[in-house]
Amino acid sequence: MRVTFSGGGSFEGGRVRRRGRAGGAAAGGGIVGLIALAIYLFTGYDASPVLDGLQEGGGGGQAEAVGECTVEQANTDPICRFSATIQSLDAYWAATLPQDVAFQQPGADEFTGGVGTGCGQASSATGPFYCPPDQTIYLDITFFDTLQQQFGAQGGPLAEMYIYAHEYGHHVQNLTGVFDRADRSGGGADSDSVRVELQADCYAGLWAGDAATRIDPDRGETFLEPITAEELAQALDAAAAVGDDHIQQQSGGGVDPDTWTHGSSEQRQRWFTTGYEQGTLAACDTFATNDL
Repeated sequence: MRVTFSGGGSFEGGRVRRRGRAGGAAAGGGIVGLIALAIYLFTGYDASPVLDGLQEGGGGGQAEAVGECTVEQANTDPICRFSATIQSLDAYWAATLPQDVAFQQPGADEFTGGVGTGCGQASSATGPFYCPPDQTIYLDITFFDTLQQQFGAQGGPLAEMYIYAHEYGHHVQNLTGVFDRADRSGGGADSDSVRVELQADCYAGLWAGDAATRIDPDRGETFLEPITAEELAQALDAAAAVGDDHIQQQSGGGVDPDTWTHGSSEQRQRWFTTGYEQGTLAACDTFATNDL
């Protein structure tokens, strides 16, 4: 597998927590996992109405900080990749947020089975999400198996990192007041729910376009090596796999834009590309355009 993080040395530990193992539904397995994931994707990241009713999987158990990871480990081990990516996102957004917005790092928790969150009880089948009340990103690494096996994504390191960056984008929206201003109570192709999600995709593109030039202050190396066309295609493929139209098709129903909450595959790819190529917060203002 091609190296993604550049240089040598190590990424410090303590940024990501692994939550204690809990019982519950298999991680995205079978039709139950498919339905639960589709429900989450259709209802958006304000997940409390869904998470409170999800399966019997137990609480989060003990939290253990992920330790120091070498660059080699970050390029091969999914947990270390999550930790290193979060640190890269920290560095980017601390330097990029407007000066009148106080930067705060989000929490980052990896779990298997079930976990208690500020939004309620989540299961592995929920998929990655950001919980505004506790300002934490949650995911089960096995989500990426579901993305490939049930939704046809190619996978790959940058595909995973796109998901992390998207969820981190929701944290940025929480800090900047987008969550408070947007009406996320409904759906539809032109809804605020879709605009919020597409902006988070654009924010993920901003980070990806910057990470190969931003220096990790701890190692004195850029966070990422230059992104190749193949890696970029992996990220775009992941964005397409979680488009509302694709999810509806994979779930056996017809495509109904009136129910969309995240945007189509084409829109999600296009807004990620907009951030990646243009590199400015202004370019990601999905609330200022009539052409989503």
